[in-house]
Amino acid sequence: MHHAQQPTAQDWARFRPGALAGVTQMKAHFTEHTFERHSHETYSIGVTASGVQTFHCGGTLHASLRGDIILFNPDEPHDGQRGTQEGFGYSMLYVAPHVVDECRDKEAGLDMAAYFRQPVVRDAAMGRALAQAIGAAGQAQESLRAEELTRDVLVRLLQRYGERRGAGEGSKAAGAARMARIRDYLRSHYDQDITVDALAREAGLSRVHLTRAFARQFGVPPHIYLNAVRLERAQSAMLAGRGLAEVAAACGFADQSHFSRRFKGSVGLAPGAWLRQMSSNRG
Repeated sequence: MHHAQQPTAQDWARFRPGALAGVTQMKAHFTEHTFERHSHETYSIGVTASGVQTFHCGGTLHASLRGDIILFNPDEPHDGQRGTQEGFGYSMLYVAPHVVDECRDKEAGLDMAAYFRQPVVRDAAMGRALAQAIGAAGQAQESLRAEELTRDVLVRLLQRYGERRGAGEGSKAAGAARMARIRDYLRSHYDQDITVDALAREAGLSRVHLTRAFARQFGVPPHIYLNAVRLERAQSAMLAGRGLAEVAAACGFADQSHFSRRFKGSVGLAPGAWLRQMSSNRG
């Protein structure tokens, strides 16, 4: 893929399906655009190509410089903006959790951790490998190479920067089951205007307790989780050929402009532009 650099005053983002089913990739440069606090149902794995991008994650402000790798776990809330006047360029892989599960093949000796322990790492060699894997997708007659490079870099990143979670959590099992019920409620009622009252009743907790317990369990408060579910459902519906106004209504947005605002705040591009890019690059 060529890298015709557009003027830095102009924000741009290009999306396409990745080398593996369940992977989407993006290349972008943003100067003016800022991402609102959001999360994704996918892993978000990227490499900064130019400038400085800053973001809040885990209560800390982080900066990613050229060659640095960004590692967000599913449902991990973050925002994003430029760290200097010139803005920032980067490439990203959005990886569905089932893809990582498939990479964790014990028979092949690949029993790596399932979560990243930090959101930014400085590793020039891995950064180059990630950029190479992203660049390989979409090259004619090179599907096998792109698939292998993508899987290989995912495995190596999780082996090097992964952590195991959940040990010693047994005492929280009852609370976890209750929060899982709330998560399932959000996933099945995402098209409705859900209230904290409704969730608190469902969980049998006070409103404040519900919100705090959910955030402790899943890393995000319920409204950010709900937004991620709505956007994921909307992307699937758009790719299936449903119109934008219909998608907005079906996925719980007040109207098309509410849908566009939330979509751009999390994805970096308006829904129609994202759909055109994804559709024109489907192999």
